[in-house]
Amino acid sequence: MTVLAGGVVATFAVSGVIGVPLAFPILAIVLALFAVGYGAMSRHVVNAGVFYAYISKGLGGAWGVAASFVALISYNAIQIGLYGLFGAATGGFIDAKTGLNWSWWAWGFIAMAVVAILGLLKIDLNARLLAVLLIAEVIAVVLFDVGALAHPAGGSVSFSGFNPSNLFKAGATGVVFAFSVAAFTGFESAGDYSEEAKNPRRTVAIALAATVAITGVLYTVSSWALGVGYGADKVVSTAQDPNGGMPFGLMASSYNNTIADIANVLLLTSVFAALLSFHNTVGRYLFAAGRERVLPRIFAHTSARTKAPIVGSITQTILAIIFVAIFAAKGKAPIAALFTWFSYIAAVGILLLMFGTSIACIVYLNKRGDESVWRATIAPGLATIALGVIMYIVTTNADAMLGTEKESTLKYAFPGLVIAAALVGLIWGAFLKSANEPVYAGIGNGGPAEEEFAAA
Repeated sequence: MTVLAGGVVATFAVSGVIGVPLAFPILAIVLALFAVGYGAMSRHVVNAGVFYAYISKGLGGAWGVAASFVALISYNAIQIGLYGLFGAATGGFIDAKTGLNWSWWAWGFIAMAVVAILGLLKIDLNARLLAVLLIAEVIAVVLFDVGALAHPAGGSVSFSGFNPSNLFKAGATGVVFAFSVAAFTGFESAGDYSEEAKNPRRTVAIALAATVAITGVLYTVSSWALGVGYGADKVVSTAQDPNGGMPFGLMASSYNNTIADIANVLLLTSVFAALLSFHNTVGRYLFAAGRERVLPRIFAHTSARTKAPIVGSITQTILAIIFVAIFAAKGKAPIAALFTWFSYIAAVGILLLMFGTSIACIVYLNKRGDESVWRATIAPGLATIALGVIMYIVTTNADAMLGTEKESTLKYAFPGLVIAAALVGLIWGAFLKSANEPVYAGIGNGGPAEEEFAAA
């Protein structure tokens, strides 16, 4: 629901093209190729910070530290940006139903408080909560798809959303792929929970394959249904209209207002679920870096009762408070600025991480020599090429995504943040190599031995 009512609607609005549905199967194929090498790595490397660990194993500790810094800025960005979407969606819905007109940031801070509490609880509670929300929203999305495709605008189902000429247009293609990458962000996080899974060598690969397949189909069909239901000639203008009511107006006409309201509530719970998921991911990356002493050791502390990464969780909450407060104080739009800008930062960062991880998979798996050529070389090699092309398109179309002039500083600043994080991490990793060889040797390996860590 976050992708359908948030990401896809924003993609139509910002890109101004109707070829959005075609981007999802293209990206799903690329991610499926990426998942082959990634899944193979999961059988050999178990770590709470997956990109960090995999790149460390394949390319060396310094590059692994660079990856951890990029991961932290990327996952923090998508998590914080979602507070803008949650605040705007919650505020609009409650105002329409009750007349209670609170600012978007008030609802954002309320969600932040609940996420902070749940982030400190045991992961199985979070997993059960997320599972319930996920089942409900998938049902709502399928209902939307059926209703839209059964009642197409103009009386006939259009396939114009899959016409390549409607996607590959100057400036717009990068916008669509940036939002699409942000939509898939999180599929790779199965590996972040490998240390908490009963059978990580099997579970991670299965979770990856299932996630890419299910979300790829749902995103493709749902974005196509959105274009079919509103019509190719009106889907963009309706998405750009703040009062367009997309997609809930279509659900109301296909079913009734009650169904539309339930779907709207599920949007809110969906965004909340995403907030909680990314909060947990950030906490585990901070934990992994702290445990291996890449970051201060305090980040490795966990709750004595729940074993959750308590310091990492609290740190993520503090960062969210700071950035949401800044955007609120400056009067920035919650979706056009906070959600869109931070989604773009996350998309660039995740693309860079997947690109580096694919190269690391090739190096590491070929050194081991116990995986097939397909898993060790061909699939990750094709993924590397495809991810590189997509990354080029996304970064060169930054102005269209951010709504700025061609030479705006923001066009360079946002991708520059990701590059800067990588460079700082690389320099810090090189420093550790020369100044603290035991710590450097532990990068990607879980850090020092348990007794050594406890004594320290």
